[in-house]
Amino acid sequence: KTESKGPDAKAEALLNHIYELMQKEGDSDLKILIFTEFIPTQEMLSEFLTERGFAVTRLNGSMDLEERRKAQDDFAGSCQVLISTDAGGEGLNLQFCHIVINYDLPWNPMRIEQRIGRVDRIGQIHPVKALNFIFEDTVEYRVRDVLEEKLETILQEYGVDKTGDVLDSVQAGRLFDELYMDTIVNPEEWGNRVDTVIDQVRQQAWATKESTSLFSPDEELDPSAAEKLLSHPLPYWVKTMTLSYLDANGGRYDKVHNESIETWNLTWPNGETTKRVYFSMKGNTLRTNAQYLSLENNRIRGLTMNLPRFVRGQPIAYIAFSGLTPDISGFWSLWNISILTSQANQQKTMPLFMHEDGRILTPTANYLWDFIISEQPSILTYLDSSESEMVFDRLWQLAEENGKAIYDELLQRHYDRLDKEQEKAVYAFESKREAINKLGLPEVKAYRLAKLDIEAKAFREEIEEEYNVQPELIPLIMMHVQG
Repeated sequence: KTESKGPDAKAEALLNHIYELMQKEGDSDLKILIFTEFIPTQEMLSEFLTERGFAVTRLNGSMDLEERRKAQDDFAGSCQVLISTDAGGEGLNLQFCHIVINYDLPWNPMRIEQRIGRVDRIGQIHPVKALNFIFEDTVEYRVRDVLEEKLETILQEYGVDKTGDVLDSVQAGRLFDELYMDTIVNPEEWGNRVDTVIDQVRQQAWATKESTSLFSPDEELDPSAAEKLLSHPLPYWVKTMTLSYLDANGGRYDKVHNESIETWNLTWPNGETTKRVYFSMKGNTLRTNAQYLSLENNRIRGLTMNLPRFVRGQPIAYIAFSGLTPDISGFWSLWNISILTSQANQQKTMPLFMHEDGRILTPTANYLWDFIISEQPSILTYLDSSESEMVFDRLWQLAEENGKAIYDELLQRHYDRLDKEQEKAVYAFESKREAINKLGLPEVKAYRLAKLDIEAKAFREEIEEEYNVQPELIPLIMMHVQG
């Protein structure tokens, strides 16, 4: 039995990086998410960091739901560090943290992406920083370096989606685990084993691509079928959706004139631009100097995932519930209220109930929310389009009136956060300025002060942009309920 004497070098390196991150971020309470592969490592790090004054909590697959919830609440509250295994981190939403440290690296690169995904979610307001710990000059380092390089080649060949589907699977996990064990047992054979794994991943990616292809590579194309595809209205729908989204969210689009095909310059709400795009392939061939936008584009696909669930003119159902008392009769709706900025997205869901006599009953709205989830309804009829439009307009007006308090609360919370960020930034910039002024060399001092001024100006511009808030009110469900 061998007992370790003195501090663990890897743990000491972790501690130094934590201190360095806190200094760079100007935040002594910086939240840090650390991933380990094994529970004993988790326990060791917890003890190591606790002894050095950090408030630490842990998550792993052996914990029940209540223990996991408490650990997550502790991390959102007083605990500065959360140490988690992959099994413990499943399903976590940790947007309030933006530092991820992979103390132990998994062999499957998709698991690293999944770890980062715990903090890189909607609502994250900071650039996510991820640190990977690995010993140089080891077999593991060489294998991982070659493996990632070759996986990147497959990624380029088959695309993110197809390769991701293969890597994020049980079979792939088993494949990488076997590679890890083989390199430990037979380190001299690591090159051959990597090639074998890459060949298997490539074959699976190819099979995935072929299974989702519109046409088989061996199938002869029927010209009439191709013509039907080209004349399908989907490109028109994609164009309409994209341009309407830009109109509604502060973007811009300009049609490019003097072109042989209909081409557009797009400016997205965050200021990014996409030049010379076209939406329809009908009568056109692929062009090297213009970009074709379809549902294959990640940004366009993201728009479709956020299409409104309920729109003006959509038929509103009359629904009866056997367990509901007859005096509850009226229109119930569910709304999403949010504030959007270039960096943040805060939101709340609001139920709304308008009784037949016109009263707005908030307690009844909340009661119906719980009731509708658990009860089986019967659909009696639907309002026609014109009646539905009238009801929609009335409910929209009421939602704006009753949702204002929620919007004001979200807005105030957003402004409070920005005020705190500015206070921290002022303190951090002043501290940096004082440290630079203590330097002896005038040239070095002048260079660093100029660089600090640029950083401070960029921060002020970013904060000013964050004060530009766009309110958003989205109807999720509308129905007429009665007992």
